[in-house]
Amino acid sequence: MGWLSLAIWTPIAFGAVLLAFGKPSQAALVRWIALIGSVISFLVTLPLYNGFKLGTAEMQFVEKTPWIERFNVNYHLGVDGISVWFVLLTAFITIIVVIAGWEVIQRKVNQYMAAFLILSGFMIGVFAALDGVLFYFFFEATLIPMYLIIGVWGGPNRIYAAFKFFLYTLLGSFLMLVAFIYLYAQSGGSFDVMTWHKLPLSNTAQTLLFFAMFAAFAVKVPMWPVHTWLPDAHVEAPTGGSVVLAAIMLKLGAYGFVRFSMPILPDAAREWAWLMIALSLIAVIYVGLVALVQQDMKKLVAYSSVAHMGFVTMGFFLFNDLGISGGLVQMIAHGFVSGAMFLCIGVLYDRVHSREIAAYGGVVNSMPRFGVFALLFFMANCGLPGTAGFVGEWMVVLASVRENFWLGLMLATALISGAAYSLWMFKRVYFGDIANQDVRQMADINGREYAALALLAVAVVGMGVYPKPFTDVMEASVANLVQQVAISKLN
Repeated sequence: MGWLSLAIWTPIAFGAVLLAFGKPSQAALVRWIALIGSVISFLVTLPLYNGFKLGTAEMQFVEKTPWIERFNVNYHLGVDGISVWFVLLTAFITIIVVIAGWEVIQRKVNQYMAAFLILSGFMIGVFAALDGVLFYFFFEATLIPMYLIIGVWGGPNRIYAAFKFFLYTLLGSFLMLVAFIYLYAQSGGSFDVMTWHKLPLSNTAQTLLFFAMFAAFAVKVPMWPVHTWLPDAHVEAPTGGSVVLAAIMLKLGAYGFVRFSMPILPDAAREWAWLMIALSLIAVIYVGLVALVQQDMKKLVAYSSVAHMGFVTMGFFLFNDLGISGGLVQMIAHGFVSGAMFLCIGVLYDRVHSREIAAYGGVVNSMPRFGVFALLFFMANCGLPGTAGFVGEWMVVLASVRENFWLGLMLATALISGAAYSLWMFKRVYFGDIANQDVRQMADINGREYAALALLAVAVVGMGVYPKPFTDVMEASVANLVQQVAISKLN
């Protein structure tokens, strides 16, 4: 068993063990097992970074074993500079989620912790899979734990939100499966993703396959106009569910574009780039304005996530090194920042049990230590230089200006709305006089909450000040992807 298999199956194994501890008296033991499991799961991902060879676009840490031999399906894993950081990010966020739910979750604690650990393994599997069937298995498997997390531990409308989330993402994925079966037939009976990258496909076939994959990946990102499931899912999900949904699950769709759509279907990707850029611009500008009028904190940050992911898809479909690297950096940065934003909302909700902005005011007077963390994360959400939120967005804006000045200008101008809704919410919730007795009685963050927020603060500042480790790892793989997309497969 290689490092990638350990990264996938270690959290799943710990999750399975937790399901055996269902008695209420075992809740304390369950929490510690979950924390130990998440830490070990993160530690086994570190060799992927330490042993990663820079300067090559080849897949590394490859594992390949026959799985369903009759159909030539293999248990085939590997990572390159595009995917390796998302494996580490997933394992890191899982630790945060376990810490965040330590005291908050009192009902079915073992099932709650198990769901997140199993979900972590499935998501890492998505980023590591190099076989089409294996990728589809992990891609769909992630729906089940998240469906349960929303449906069991969510808010009053949790059943509606869970069904909407499940159906939206499942229906889109069926078309992706059809596309994979077509590629299997065209490749002479292979589900190997690297083999698919070399297939000579006609323009018509590429276009049909592009939109079949678009149905799965665009919903998962989510891109406008198939984003409407996200605010409902975020509002009803428990804090941990919102953190994982924003920090990792949205990245699965964006990853699908760079692993499948662009290298396998380069001609269609270039032909329909105008549509992808237009939808990304709408997400950045229009959805940013929608966020500005929200009264629910979770809905505001959910719409903010749609807008920020618009930068990701925009960067990808500019087809240059800077844009694709910027999109990937933005994905990682958004994982840290959006996770921290939802964690901050969870801290407030645990004390007042309201997500309404109007229910707060003057929080910094009651919770000064918490206010410092919140200010950092809000500034990162605005794209303040020196924070993780700045690096990726700035790279995408520069790449846009290279392609078309007016496109870059529109994208840069849209950053104003991001600053507007972030600062507007921070002013209303944290600044001013104490608004009511609930806020006056709020206790500042405890050691557990401080630890979770501090870990994310270090990540946000560290990436903002020194992004070189991230860009160095992805450089060769991004250059190879740009070269792949530039070569026409048409005869």
